[in-house]
Amino acid sequence: MPETSPAPTAPLIVIDLQTGMFDGVAEPPIHDAEGIADRARALIDWARRGGRKIAFVRHDGPVGDPLAPGEPGWPVWPALGQAGDEPTFAKSVGDAFSNAALGEWVAGQGAGEVVLIGAQSDLCVAATVKGAFAAGLGVTVVSDAHSTLDTASETAPQIIARHNAAFADAGVNLVTTKALTGG
Repeated sequence: MPETSPAPTAPLIVIDLQTGMFDGVAEPPIHDAEGIADRARALIDWARRGGRKIAFVRHDGPVGDPLAPGEPGWPVWPALGQAGDEPTFAKSVGDAFSNAALGEWVAGQGAGEVVLIGAQSDLCVAATVKGAFAAGLGVTVVSDAHSTLDTASETAPQIIARHNAAFADAGVNLVTTKALTGG
């Protein structure tokens, strides 16, 4: 499928790029954490330059989880530079659209499409792709701006590649950071 630019009203949704995904304190950092942070910042800058809205999604893990509210790993990763007017939507399951307020916010942008980046490719990103489709939205996934961790049977790069292929098969518009930002 050829890369196409998302609609100008399509907001950027940053999924679960929280401190615990980068700092390595409670769990290993996601694969290519530094590169993911760099590409996320480039995409956030691209969205801002183009007048796109940006929302952050934060996973609220259960008590004792590194991503539980109040835990050091819970906040959106500060190095991403979230602006004060960019909302954060909480969720406790994989699909970010499980929080009805996110769907209402997207609809309020006049958007029939979303651009997704974040973590983890095989969990919350994949679930949010399905949730966006279920909400009747078009979906663009930035193929090099989502990541995960190795499992016992697959490396993170294998998981990411497998999910990019599955996303394309499902009708997702896959683009690279460079294709969107020109950088």
